Amino acid sequence: MRIITFDIETSDWFGEIGSSNPADLTLALVGVHDSETNLYTSYIQSELQELWKILEHTNVLVGYNSDHFDIPLLNKYYSGDLTMIKSVDLMKEIHHVLGRRLKLDSVAEGTLNERKSGQGLQAMEWWKKGEIEKVRSYCLKDVEITKKIFDYARTYGVVKYKDLGGVREVKLDTSLWLSDASRAMTHTLGL
Repeated sequence: MRIITFDIETSDWFGEIGSSNPADLTLALVGVHDSETNLYTSYIQSELQELWKILEHTNVLVGYNSDHFDIPLLNKYYSGDLTMIKSVDLMKEIHHVLGRRLKLDSVAEGTLNERKSGQGLQAMEWWKKGEIEKVRSYCLKDVEITKKIFDYARTYGVVKYKDLGGVREVKLDTSLWLSDASRAMTHTLGL
């Protein structure tokens, strides 16, 4: 089973484009972890053809706020439909149980005792200054944190988060995360 954990950075933000639709943003970089190779890689717009080769052979996409943000934005660049791949959106899973959205940093700190290496707005500034390696490093760190949270949740059935100075736990039913993961997707590129 091939699991791709991923995250996207953009070169603009909602306030700049006058829209709240993620698909109206411009992709800067996509970071991924591929369970098949156990490698972390990243792709800028001109390299997306290489990413499609991976995604068209993927069983499960794992992200954080990915169903609402990352997949709609990435789908704008793909000639098929990435929603055909089974998705595990960790933020959505937590929201379903807790009734509120949590920041990745809060869950990373509570679950892993780790922090993100920066903020999304900071990454956009780096991108605009041409500091692509900083953006790449930041994005891949978020992918690493997301993968670790996914693995932790599958192992222990919970994630933790920082709240009001303490650490709280959210029980998650992970039993279906990898089931029915071999759904066929649209292989529009014939890869």
